[in-house]
Amino acid sequence: MLNIAHNVATKVTSAVHHIGEEVLGLFTMSDNKIMDLIYETHVHADETFDDDSLFIITENILKRSTQIVDKLVQGSQVHVENIDEKTPKPNFSVPLCKLKEIGCELSCKAPGEDVAHKTTLAILNKLSTYPWEAKAVLALAAFAYEYGDFWFLAQNQHSDQLANSLGILKRVPVLTKPAELQKRRQAVLELNNLIKATLQVIEIIFEFEKLSTYDPKDIPRLSIAMDHIPVDVYWSILTVVASSTKLTILTGDEDKPYDLSPYSQKIHYILNKLKIQLIVCRRQFEEAEAYRKIRKIFQTPTEVMEVFRALTFTKDKPQPLIDGSSNKQVNIDVLRKKNVFLFISTLEITEEDISILKPIYEGTKTDNNYKIVWFPLVEQWTNELQKKFEILRSKMPWFTIQSISATVGIKFIKEEWHFKGKPTLVVMNPQGKIENPNALHLIRLWGMKAFPFNKAAEETISKETSWIGPVVNNIDPVIQTWIKEEKYIFFYGGKDNEWVQQFNKRATIFASDPIFKDAKINIELFCIGKSPKGGEDHGILGRFWNGIESLFFTKAHKQIDPVTQEIQKLLSYKNESGWALLSKGSTVVIAGHGFTILKALEEFDKWKDTVREKGFEISFREYHLKLIQSVRHCCRLDIPSVSGKVPEKMQCPECPRTMETFISFKCCHTDGPNAHH
Repeated sequence: MLNIAHNVATKVTSAVHHIGEEVLGLFTMSDNKIMDLIYETHVHADETFDDDSLFIITENILKRSTQIVDKLVQGSQVHVENIDEKTPKPNFSVPLCKLKEIGCELSCKAPGEDVAHKTTLAILNKLSTYPWEAKAVLALAAFAYEYGDFWFLAQNQHSDQLANSLGILKRVPVLTKPAELQKRRQAVLELNNLIKATLQVIEIIFEFEKLSTYDPKDIPRLSIAMDHIPVDVYWSILTVVASSTKLTILTGDEDKPYDLSPYSQKIHYILNKLKIQLIVCRRQFEEAEAYRKIRKIFQTPTEVMEVFRALTFTKDKPQPLIDGSSNKQVNIDVLRKKNVFLFISTLEITEEDISILKPIYEGTKTDNNYKIVWFPLVEQWTNELQKKFEILRSKMPWFTIQSISATVGIKFIKEEWHFKGKPTLVVMNPQGKIENPNALHLIRLWGMKAFPFNKAAEETISKETSWIGPVVNNIDPVIQTWIKEEKYIFFYGGKDNEWVQQFNKRATIFASDPIFKDAKINIELFCIGKSPKGGEDHGILGRFWNGIESLFFTKAHKQIDPVTQEIQKLLSYKNESGWALLSKGSTVVIAGHGFTILKALEEFDKWKDTVREKGFEISFREYHLKLIQSVRHCCRLDIPSVSGKVPEKMQCPECPRTMETFISFKCCHTDGPNAHH
């Protein structure tokens, strides 16, 4: 063992003196170099003892000792704090032999970096089979044994004869005579403060060790701190060695110069680093615990108010709600035993997003059993975002959570409810059970007709076969009239303006064919995305496709039926050059790709005669089906990621195969001037 210590010490000395031409010294060595050297002293960590109890005893000794020093040196100027003494385990056995071994290494060393290195590595070699935190506390305990003894005798030398006699052997009077103490006052205080800092470093190392027993996924930053602990232990023991040498000098006859400031700077740097890391790790651990608590609450909810509190409030400062109708703060108790519509969004929402909920607010404000609450998801608040929040909040007559800093709640919403940025309305019953993970699609299309927006209401609505009406009703008043009159309507549009014009021309000829006049069939045309003056209306285009997407999501997990298939087909045409849909009133007759629908109209003469036999709708569907089978094209479905709604797999609306899954990223400005790019 001594040979190992000698070899390692030789390497260190060489490393200290031969870094370039200039002698740079111990404090310029890189952490990686130190790590290489100290790992040569570490065999394995199978020696165990109750290092927690040893640290408690060491901490008690050093806290009392450093307080005695402050009182003796500074007198009435020092503020004496009450020390909360901890108690070691009753059956704790002190590793006395090991402490004496280390004590021998610490005693009577000459000042200097080289000696401090060699002594530190010799101590590490003696402790080669101990864990790193145990190495640190054993070295500190060996020093505390001497330091505590010295100052205990200094405190009692005038009142106890035994303490006086022992103090003489320990050379206590050499330092504690008033003149000598005054002369070395600064040096004594510097040493005392260095010991306090070293104690704190080792205390934090023990804190990290306790945290390491938890799931590493809960505290991702802990591994960074743990990886560096061997180097921090090295510097702690080195500082203990230097402190022991300084104490020997202070009680000696010769006042040799030995500057502890480099050790102090280093240990305080380490202490500040560890404090920051510990704060981060504790916060991560607390967040992990809070996250587990939220998940548990949602697994077996009992009261919506408690669910809401766990989701939105920090543990130490519960935030009140703001009642948008009165602009006053109200207690969260207003949600007790209520059905809560939790409106979750970022601050990137439009007035249209807000206006969707206003009829719901008006329809429920007299019913005290239903409450709407806005939950704005903002992870880093700034003054600008706060101003934006206030502007948006002023437009909402319902409740708003005043200030969200509950990052755990935000994490839960993103991970468990799959929130991706688009506004969501989570419906919770009075027990806090999720009745609908996102009811905005129902509300956008059906409004209060789908109240109370739970699973039962969604099931009822999803059985509606007349589905195009809710999508197009708000586009143009003339459409509502056509639907009421049960007219046939061609809705059409596409990315290719040339196709749109071609379809309009051909459909106009088609609709005016004498066969329809004879049968008293009226066919109207409406181009989605074109304003009455002929220009593009991207607002209408955006609302139309949002409506189709909402329909899709209300049926996403339902069994495939003809209605669902038509909706999927139409949604798959969103980015095509052209598409068309024929409805009778609000009931869809057929939806198709621009190419096949246009071809069916162009070839009307081929199936015109069957209109008289089978009727217009059946004839059109049969001929269009033949065209699809002869010219099948690859179907693509771009589905926005919406919480709780995207299906895992989907059958192609054009053929019986299961569609492949792809992830695409694209700008979603369907209401902007560049939407077609």
